[in-house]
Amino acid sequence: MAKHADGVICLTGGALGPLGKLLVDGQDDKARLLAQHLKGLFGDRLYIEIQRHPTADGRRTAEESASEPGFLKLAYGLDIPLVATNDVYFAKPDMYAAHDALICIADGAYVDQQHPRRTLTPEHYFKSQDQMATLFEDLPEAIENTVEIARRCAYRARTHDPILPKFADDEVEELRRQARAGLKARLAVIPHAVSEKEYEARLDFELGIIEGMGFPGYFLIVADFIHWAKDQGIPVGPGRGSGAGSLVAYALTITDLDPLRYSLLFERFLNPERVSMPDFDIDFCMDRREEVITYVQEKYGRDRVAQIITFGALLSKAAIRDVGRVLQMPYMQVDRLSKLIPLDGVKPLSIKKALIEEPRLKEAADDEEVVARLLDYAQQLEGLLRNASTHAAGVVIGDRPIDELVPIYKDPRSDMPATQFNMKWVEPAGLVKFDFLGLKTLTVIQGAIDLLKARGIEVDIGAIPIDDQKTYELYASAKTVGVFQVESSGMMDALRQMKPTCIEDIVALVALYRPGPMENIPKFCKVKNGLEERDLLHPSIDHLLDETQGIIVYQEQVMQIAQEMAGYSLGGADLLRRAMGKKIAEEMAKERPKFEKGAFENGVDRKKATQVFDLLEKFANYGFNKSHAAAYAVVSYQTAWLKANHPVEFMAGAMNCDLHLTDKLHVFFEEIKRLKIEIIPPCVNRSNADFSVVDGKIAYALGGLKNVGVEAMRMIEVAREDGPFKDIFDFAKRVDMKRVGKRPIEMLARSGAFDLLDSNRRKVLESVNALLAYSAACHDDKNSSQHSLFGDGGEDLPVPRLPMPDIWLPTELLAQEHQAIGFYLSGHPLDDYIGPLKRQRPPVLTYGELVQKSAGMAAVVAKIAGTISGVQTRKSARGNRFAFVQLSDPTGMYEVTVFSDVLESAGELLSVGQNVVLSVEATVEGEQLKMLARGVIPIDSEVAGAAAKGLTVFVNDEAAMPSMASLLARDAKGAKGPINLILLDPSLPGDVEISLPGNYPMSPQVKSALKSIAGVVTVEEF
Repeated sequence: MAKHADGVICLTGGALGPLGKLLVDGQDDKARLLAQHLKGLFGDRLYIEIQRHPTADGRRTAEESASEPGFLKLAYGLDIPLVATNDVYFAKPDMYAAHDALICIADGAYVDQQHPRRTLTPEHYFKSQDQMATLFEDLPEAIENTVEIARRCAYRARTHDPILPKFADDEVEELRRQARAGLKARLAVIPHAVSEKEYEARLDFELGIIEGMGFPGYFLIVADFIHWAKDQGIPVGPGRGSGAGSLVAYALTITDLDPLRYSLLFERFLNPERVSMPDFDIDFCMDRREEVITYVQEKYGRDRVAQIITFGALLSKAAIRDVGRVLQMPYMQVDRLSKLIPLDGVKPLSIKKALIEEPRLKEAADDEEVVARLLDYAQQLEGLLRNASTHAAGVVIGDRPIDELVPIYKDPRSDMPATQFNMKWVEPAGLVKFDFLGLKTLTVIQGAIDLLKARGIEVDIGAIPIDDQKTYELYASAKTVGVFQVESSGMMDALRQMKPTCIEDIVALVALYRPGPMENIPKFCKVKNGLEERDLLHPSIDHLLDETQGIIVYQEQVMQIAQEMAGYSLGGADLLRRAMGKKIAEEMAKERPKFEKGAFENGVDRKKATQVFDLLEKFANYGFNKSHAAAYAVVSYQTAWLKANHPVEFMAGAMNCDLHLTDKLHVFFEEIKRLKIEIIPPCVNRSNADFSVVDGKIAYALGGLKNVGVEAMRMIEVAREDGPFKDIFDFAKRVDMKRVGKRPIEMLARSGAFDLLDSNRRKVLESVNALLAYSAACHDDKNSSQHSLFGDGGEDLPVPRLPMPDIWLPTELLAQEHQAIGFYLSGHPLDDYIGPLKRQRPPVLTYGELVQKSAGMAAVVAKIAGTISGVQTRKSARGNRFAFVQLSDPTGMYEVTVFSDVLESAGELLSVGQNVVLSVEATVEGEQLKMLARGVIPIDSEVAGAAAKGLTVFVNDEAAMPSMASLLARDAKGAKGPINLILLDPSLPGDVEISLPGNYPMSPQVKSALKSIAGVVTVEEF
């Protein structure tokens, strides 16, 4: 304290401060010594602090009553001035109860708990000047000193021009050297969009502006860490934002788009007529971005590099969950209330708005006092800052220790300091922000390239042909699951309309597919495909709109039109674009006559100039930055090229980036089936922790199972390096199953990952405890015998006796597999129902058949079967319940809307895991099939009269016979029919057919059960 006392004003704290605690404990002498010591350190900058927080009965807290006489005695006895303060925790007195709940949230306590906890009083609110003067009217000097302190510590943070570390002694010359050498290297390998002289002239022009604005060091710093990243093999994006319009950035390999090839404008990035810092947003592989930040820390000094602080607010859903916990409400009730809050995009509505839009929320509050209390507290707390964290990408680099420019904050989860100024205020303080963004798509691309390299195929993704026919065919057919920027159903619909044939089409689509501009997509597509004539504006500017079919799509086009038609400089045109885009009325009033005058001087009549200006004003409002669209279109093309030319490696790479997102893996699995790529199910002998490629097939990742850790699965990979596991006991010996964990081992068993070691999944699951104990004993013995002369530990331990239960029937096997994987991988519960469903008149359709039947139709009424995977109930504005029901069948996933009448009659049928047949009305909206349920029945009721006439069972092992006999001997209701056996055995002269005497059950369940018996090859209907 003594070291840092100079210039600091010190208040002693209230009754709970160090001085107050001594007085409350009756240690007056020690309190006096402490006060004298503090006065010696701070002199006339020390104030004795008095607080008064009257309780409900008008008296002060016990601590305040006990300490105040001592404070006064010390102040007058040692000539230390008094100051009156009030501990402020909330704005108004009626926020006391809500804030009490907030204290419990912070402390992990409960509002109504019996044992003591930290509390405040209703007086800890923000009191007015008059209230404080009344409270301390007997000590007027204590109030007066608050003004004195305010005057003494008044301070305004100084603003600085941008401060950067010096990169080179002569940064101007160094930038020129690197840029010219870089451009020469680029021109040696790229197709030239214009002549070399034009490239060189553009480079000199940009360098002149960069030097004049004082930014050479910024470009050099960015180029340096990008060069380093690329040298380390860390994927870097081709560009993002307006920086892709700079040829200097392209020459320095900051970006990888030739701005002249794509007609990108430097002035959109750096405008000499509006001086502001350049801002490169750099995309890195999300897995290795931290390595680049570490490099920057090491190069410039760890005390000179910092993240930027952000403040997290308590939003409505989180407020409800936190308050519900401290009120000790049941978790399920709080979870239900939280889920009732509607979303506005990705953010939840405020509780105030939610109470208006979601009637069930208000009903719950009216029905239960505790819910009303919860919503009242949560409504007062939402919006408060609940935590400090760091900006996802922003990093500042200084030429001196950061704490000399701004105060810093230490995030306990990071070894890197953070500025206490947020993003808005770090730059006025002199710090320059660099954005190190993690882009998952770069990781997908690198993953696919690594998988290709493993089988000897080298791909330079930056050098792939930009006119690959297979890639554009993939775009045109909208087979773009996993393709960057064009995965949504709306984007797919736009691709089908557009039928892209060049990269410019993809650039345009990236720019157009946003609210507002997307209304121009149909026009763009019709003009492109010759179905409609393009609009012509004026001969002087029509050529600027050739690549966008006569539609103004880009901000750069707005600037070019102003330049060509009205004689604006590109810098002035950028100012015009900004004024139009931000609807700055004053600026627009100045620009309109300027534009019309310039156009008139260029031979354009005033009426046409006014028309074009009005058009620019409309389009500038939602025109897109072409530099950004072009850069992201290139990344999109790279993913599309990989999928079109190397689909197996691409899909494996994509799945590795969403390893823990079950829903996303399910979407990719359906796409893999559509692509007819074979998938190897989870297997401890063939699968890795990640998705991998084996002989042209995708091996399902062990780390892709639910409730397993990737690192735990890597232990299995390591143990397998000595060869495949021979049986389940060999696995237990070589893998420390205790370290892997019981839950992950159970998931492996459920998924079938042990099938090659023991095909009875039920047996393996029920043996997990015994196997864990055996594995632990083997590894304990191995560790204690690591220096033994008699071989590995565990060799002499007897293997445990495992239970021998019957195998799971197919329905149970699939249910267990679904629990482990999150979807059906090896089959579907409806597989054996397809035949009977087809025999219905009219037949029950699959989802795939219904999609085909609905094409081009206004509406289709049909029956469709499905297994229910999810149900979300809602209440309409009129108070009627309805539901969105998610289902699947062997051809895909789909959703059906169920209104109140059907919902009530369906009852328990609409629950997860049920197999049902729905009567639906299907309509096509856009490219989506919308289905409305008209009725629901159990699937077994539907197929009861459509059983197979008979079954042919192919058997290659006589051991199957007892199980078959036991199954067929069961008395079952429903249709019956004959069964023929086909015996397959090399010792027989050929296939032997045997007709079993009598008739047997023909239900789908029996067919499925027969197929599951070991030794049965397949079962066919006849």
